[in-house]
Amino acid sequence: MAVSENIKKASLIDKEKNLEKVTLKVKGMHCVSCANNIERTLKKTGGVESASVNFAVEKVTIEYDPEKTGLKDIQKKVSDIGFELVIEEDKDVERDEKIDEDEIEVNKAKKKMLASLAISAAMMTIMMINMFVAPVPGYLLIAALLGFPVVFLAGWHVHVGSFKALKNKSPNMDVLVSLGSLPPYLIGLLGFFIPIQTFVEMATSIMTFHLLGKYLEVRAKGKASQAIKKLLEMGAKSARIIVDGRETEVPINDLQIGDIMLVRPGEKIPTDGVVVEGSSLVDESMATGESMPVKREKGDEVIGATINKHGLLKVKVTKVGKDTFLSQVIKMVEECQGSKVPIQEFADRVTGYFVPAIIIITIATFISYNVFSEFHLGIIKWASAFLPWVNPDTPPLILAFITATAVLVISCPCALGLGTPTALMVGSGMGAERGILIRNGEAIQTLKDVNAIAFDKTGTITKGKPEVTDVIPLNGANEKDVFYYAATIENASEHPLAHAILEKANDEKINLGEVSGFNAIVGMGVEGYTDGERVLVGNRKLMRENKISYEHHEKELIKLEEEAKTAMLISKGDKLIGIIAVADPVKEDAKKAIEELERMGIKTAMITGDNKRTADAIGKKVGISHVISEVLPDGKVEEIKNLQREYDVVAMVGDGINDAPALKQSNVGIAIGTGTDIAIEAADITLVRGDLGDVISSIKLSKATFRKIKENYFWAWFYNAVAIPVAVLGLLHPMIGAGAMAMSSLNVVYNSLRLKKANIEPGFKGVFKETPQKILKNPDII
Repeated sequence: MAVSENIKKASLIDKEKNLEKVTLKVKGMHCVSCANNIERTLKKTGGVESASVNFAVEKVTIEYDPEKTGLKDIQKKVSDIGFELVIEEDKDVERDEKIDEDEIEVNKAKKKMLASLAISAAMMTIMMINMFVAPVPGYLLIAALLGFPVVFLAGWHVHVGSFKALKNKSPNMDVLVSLGSLPPYLIGLLGFFIPIQTFVEMATSIMTFHLLGKYLEVRAKGKASQAIKKLLEMGAKSARIIVDGRETEVPINDLQIGDIMLVRPGEKIPTDGVVVEGSSLVDESMATGESMPVKREKGDEVIGATINKHGLLKVKVTKVGKDTFLSQVIKMVEECQGSKVPIQEFADRVTGYFVPAIIIITIATFISYNVFSEFHLGIIKWASAFLPWVNPDTPPLILAFITATAVLVISCPCALGLGTPTALMVGSGMGAERGILIRNGEAIQTLKDVNAIAFDKTGTITKGKPEVTDVIPLNGANEKDVFYYAATIENASEHPLAHAILEKANDEKINLGEVSGFNAIVGMGVEGYTDGERVLVGNRKLMRENKISYEHHEKELIKLEEEAKTAMLISKGDKLIGIIAVADPVKEDAKKAIEELERMGIKTAMITGDNKRTADAIGKKVGISHVISEVLPDGKVEEIKNLQREYDVVAMVGDGINDAPALKQSNVGIAIGTGTDIAIEAADITLVRGDLGDVISSIKLSKATFRKIKENYFWAWFYNAVAIPVAVLGLLHPMIGAGAMAMSSLNVVYNSLRLKKANIEPGFKGVFKETPQKILKNPDII
């Protein structure tokens, strides 16, 4: 079935299995049992490979085969069981609309809660007057009229949800609340015909407490998901572009690739682009978490939603819409919040049996109070001495009914269902604010158990921008000859070392020749022809393979390599003409980050294609435990497997492009993101800044988040384990139980929010940086 092109573009496609992956909004869920029901239904649907429903953010992530089923078919399946799957058609949804959705939900819940509280307060006041001051004429009629809008109008969605759940043979929290409110209300109406205690107040209070709890829960979940809201609010609403030499303001959605934007000091850069004119300091903290402004000038990439602090910039638009950095970050955070942590699967299975088990316990309690009434009355008489709401004079049948109702309303599966997603929402948001983008929940659970971390060298431990340090002419050649031949051949290469040689040749103003027959030889170097001569640029192995003698210069090579430099041999014809040494500077924070990881008990390894001496020199410089050198690109996967055999759980840190297979093989793949290039599908975690200190922050965040998940599960289980037996013994009034049930969910959500106070910063202090004020006064410092 055809679906909108917009959805197709938004989908992640698994090319091997031809699967599409989408994350969509689900409406109508009232508790985690609803989420489990949707998940079970989708997994049984033909063509659906996997489905994961997140009750906390009300979204479902679906992987499906478009050749076997379509989104409209999937939408119908969800609709058949009483829920709504929202498919956005071909239009860009305004950011403000997305933000308003949550506010609408909160306001709706607030109105129901306030109306119910007002009515319940009036009912309780009248009840007190009737009980302790003087009989109120027509009290039952007044109570029934006051309770009706609360139980049947404000709580209508609960009863509808309960009916749908029972129809689908998947009882949920709504069923418990309906059974705790409808029977008491209806039985209370029997007072019009026979002398019986009224339960209308109890029914009204139970529904009111439920609505109060739901409002507080929705509001708290909104706080937990603030990361997404903040990101959405960061985007600019309009942009000034230059058209025919004139400045024109246009909505952000009207920008097109190639437009020239004018960005004044203090303004947000509307979208991703490249500076074509001007120089300024840009505050990129929203993207990287780095508080220091960075210098941006002609040719530099800039990120949309970052703030121009200093000078006037003209920026050429390079990305719009869903391709921008901000959109990719939002997408990654949403994917993480929509995913599941492995520990959650057990809780979900238990929750699936929870409500049916409570209904069975409730029925058993009611029967028990009628069959073993003397035993229970004995407990009630004992408890009445210190529990004022326990009345030993209550008739057995009434007591059985009240106690069974208390069991229904004290039980709380929602606390179990909220334990993981709320912690995940807060944790992923904290990461995003610091430039740590987590793709899935499983990475959070796995990262805390990592025993070893393998690092790629170039661009990870080093800056990835090699510089020529030494030139040694040999056999009668001069420096200019060496650079001419090396740079001419390397001009056809994309290797970082090639760029270093080309930059140096450019600085020396050397005119390059024409190259033909270029060939890159994996793990050795490059070859090509220029001026009729065959030229080789590479390592010893390349020279040996081509019978070029270099042995007389081994001492020079060893000396350079012991200084952590990469030495390249250059030959022309069958003769060696020189050595060029290139060094890639080590990142300032690399040594301290490695030291802290080792102190944390995590072993470190470096995997590189460099020769042993160069690799060992760099490894020693930064304190790496294991240096694995002379590894070809396709050999990195095997090295990761070797580390896994030794250390079990291994993380890999790399650039996410050349290291993609190794990142996939590792238990947790961590990609170093640079600039706007953060869409690295191979990695579980992306570090936007590229600082190795963020590896430590990621591990600390993982441990802190998982600690909160375990705390949430403990309190949820503890609450139910204590509250249900107390209710079964008749020691809890249903109204107290309803309030306690609401509070248990809130406790879990607010416990997750306390995660924001966790310190996840690296223990070491970075290199000295000038204060922002000093930089702004003197941009040349940068």
